Amino acid sequence: MPAPSAVAGDVSRAADKTDAASAPSRSPRLAPIGAAAAGGVLYFLGYLGYGVWPCMLVFLTPLWWALEGVRARRLSASLYVGLTFGLTGYVGGLLWLWKLVGPFLGGNRLLGVVLWLAYAAWFSFGFAVYAGLFRAVRRRGWSVAVAGVAPLVVVEWLQPQIFPLYAGAALVAAPAVWMQSADLGGPLLLSALVAGANVAVFESVVWWRGGRRRPLAVWMGTIAVALVVFAYGMERISAVESAVAAAPALRVGVVQANLSIDEKSTLSIVTHRRHLEQTRELLAAGDLDLVVWPETAYVRGIRGPLPVSGRPIVGELTVPLLFGANSVREENGRRFKTNSAFLVGADGYIREGYDKNLLIPLAEYMPFASIVPEITAWFPDVQEFAPVDDTPAIHLGPWRLATPICYEVIRPDFVRRMVARAEPQLLVTLANDGWFGDSQEPWIHLGLARLRAVEHRRFLVRATNTGISAIVDPAGRVVVRSGLLTRENLRGTVHPLEGGTVYGRCGDWVGWLCAAITAATLVIAAPRRCPEST
Repeated sequence: MPAPSAVAGDVSRAADKTDAASAPSRSPRLAPIGAAAAGGVLYFLGYLGYGVWPCMLVFLTPLWWALEGVRARRLSASLYVGLTFGLTGYVGGLLWLWKLVGPFLGGNRLLGVVLWLAYAAWFSFGFAVYAGLFRAVRRRGWSVAVAGVAPLVVVEWLQPQIFPLYAGAALVAAPAVWMQSADLGGPLLLSALVAGANVAVFESVVWWRGGRRRPLAVWMGTIAVALVVFAYGMERISAVESAVAAAPALRVGVVQANLSIDEKSTLSIVTHRRHLEQTRELLAAGDLDLVVWPETAYVRGIRGPLPVSGRPIVGELTVPLLFGANSVREENGRRFKTNSAFLVGADGYIREGYDKNLLIPLAEYMPFASIVPEITAWFPDVQEFAPVDDTPAIHLGPWRLATPICYEVIRPDFVRRMVARAEPQLLVTLANDGWFGDSQEPWIHLGLARLRAVEHRRFLVRATNTGISAIVDPAGRVVVRSGLLTRENLRGTVHPLEGGTVYGRCGDWVGWLCAAITAATLVIAAPRRCPEST
């Protein structure tokens, strides 16, 4: 009996020979790089910033084609292909990061270039790892479906990112029925579904070019999965609508004052007055149960400990107000500041608040400042907030609110932990996207926040300084929203809901499953050559 390694080698060589006709191995050496770049273009066009979501159903096809073409070459060829794909996606999809050079770096463009390129290298590195995993799994004799889907989910799950990206999040721009599965497995499940659609496209292209027989099994499997996802989405939307109809109603108003970063930092009196004026406008149009101001709307800060009077903030108003502000406290003789959300009750007192846990590096704290103090001079506008490690609910009468602040809402793992701790009936997120101006970032931020509503089946209220503010229902649909860089008031009705979801209870089980599949296929050769249509 031949040794297992010999069998694996025979399988791998057989796979390479079988695919020779279908893969572009005889193409010029630049062809795989061009195909990978084309895939990167499809990647950023399909993502939330541009929102051309059908591109995500085919974005991996050029990349897999390129990787198949270089599989017989050295590992470095596959890594170059992955780097090209990642770098192209980064350049087109994260160009909005340049908006931060002014407010975060004091206009230091050289430092901006260094940081932007460093992040580009890290982002692209993830896809180089993905390309290497794809090659390794394929050389063990496994199909493109196995090599392409599970490793993608693993890389998205495990690679740390300042701004996490999930291919499946692009489905937020599609009809709402297609993102409902997020309450089962979060954005990783959506990424797996998107990658599965790419498998059908890739196998169809290879068949059309005469490289393999008709992929009937892939077609039938893809249709079956699509029908199941569609049916589940329709059922969940119907269930959400029934739950909403039976739930109590809360009338909510949102103030978007459209104040620039400079105005917020230097004109505190004007900022406060503007928010009060718009709140009075909201109340003149009808009663409300809650008014929401955005992150750091009150720039003078709140000195703890609580409770404290909220009359300096709300004046004569008696409507409950949820707002963002800095909190200043002293513990053990040490003064520290947090980025916080507070609720002024109808009686004018602030009794509860939430302090931000996840701080943005280079904006809300300076990494390594204690080791290299001189580094702070390069970032003149960094605020030294202190992180907190607690996620309590804020109570509005009998209702519990979870209040992720700005960046926190794009992190599904964090919001899941917050929901488990606070057990809220409503999500309210406060943000200030004024740093990014007229760019794609506010649209991406809103799209990712919409996924949190689906994952936990809660209404989500989003209050921002410059847009885009919105009220989102538990199916992820926008009930009402503002424009970008506009002065607006929003009104809407939300319904506090109870109950949990599979994702809320089980978390990233899709990541663990794909990690197990990837590990198994790296060490175990396919028992036989996988059928050409799988």
